[in-house]
Amino acid sequence: MRAGSRLDALHSQLLYGWRKGAVSRKAVSFALIGVVNAFVDYGVFFLARAAFAQWPAALALFAAIPAACRCSSADTVSFVAANLTSWAVAVTGSYILNASITFAAESGGRLQWRAYGVFAASGIAGWLANTAALVFAAQVMLLPIALAKGVAILASFVVNFTLSHYIVFRVRHRPALDVCEDV
Repeated sequence: MRAGSRLDALHSQLLYGWRKGAVSRKAVSFALIGVVNAFVDYGVFFLARAAFAQWPAALALFAAIPAACRCSSADTVSFVAANLTSWAVAVTGSYILNASITFAAESGGRLQWRAYGVFAASGIAGWLANTAALVFAAQVMLLPIALAKGVAILASFVVNFTLSHYIVFRVRHRPALDVCEDV
């Protein structure tokens, strides 16, 4: 299939979904689940930061972070490590709720390891957006860490919904368009 015809097909699906209200309803459901997961993310993030401060040896589990993010600051490493920990917990809860509620029609309401793997893999893009926004907001914009974490969660929401709706839980068949015929 040519790139142009793929874009046309995607455009048709977007218009169809928007007209039927499916996209907006799913975005609201995804956002509400996201609010629950934001509390989970916040809580686990701050618990993990406290744990890493109490037991610095635990950061040894994340020894590859300084090389991966080209950072040397222990504070940055603890941000990234705590963020990875909170993301892993939140992405699992998010998959369970979204597969069961928001994208139940697409998933059949079933939880599957393969689908979870695809969801988690696509969530890496959200985690990268979240982490980049966190570090930028906290260390460049000098926002308080609680506000910086909120900015990070908002950035990852945009990325995660887009990937979940259009890639992870995409409709496997093209819906028939409503056509009015003159009788």
